[in-house]
Amino acid sequence: MDDATVELRLESDDGLNRLSLGLLAEIAAAPAAWPRARRFVLAGNQRNFSVGADLNAIAALDAAAAWPLACAGQHALNAIAASPRPFVAAIAGFCLGGGLDLALACRARVCTPAAYLGHHGAKLGLVTGWGGTQRLPPQIGRARALEHLLAAQGWSAAAALEQALVQAVCPQPQLLACAAALAC
Repeated sequence: MDDATVELRLESDDGLNRLSLGLLAEIAAAPAAWPRARRFVLAGNQRNFSVGADLNAIAALDAAAAWPLACAGQHALNAIAASPRPFVAAIAGFCLGGGLDLALACRARVCTPAAYLGHHGAKLGLVTGWGGTQRLPPQIGRARALEHLLAAQGWSAAAALEQALVQAVCPQPQLLACAAALAC
């Protein structure tokens, strides 16, 4: 990547790249941390972009504790979406729940042929609270968004491209370069 592009890696010890509020805040603060950067590329590993928040930690919350978590996540993702310097999601592997919320907050998304994107909250009896349900309909249309959200359906890379959820599908070795090019 060139000097104008900053790659931000989503990493967790288990390789699932679970999202925490600290990580989201760090990503949202990237434009201030790298004032010379012209674009930011978010990437996970070859198996997972991100599976979203830690569901065990979420399940342990009561309503009073869940509300600040949702607000803080929305604040961070809104900052990413509103950034004048673009964020692009480079998606390999699974991009689920809050991970898809994060990808939807980015200006563009690119994925590998083996990528899988989805909001499967309906299967688990929950709805993500970080804004993805509001960002999805403008991307793919209200009817398709409702169908996917309520039926907990996901998208293969080909289906995501066909429905304009991602802007490009490219091989793993070219994923980061393709993402950086989309942000220009």
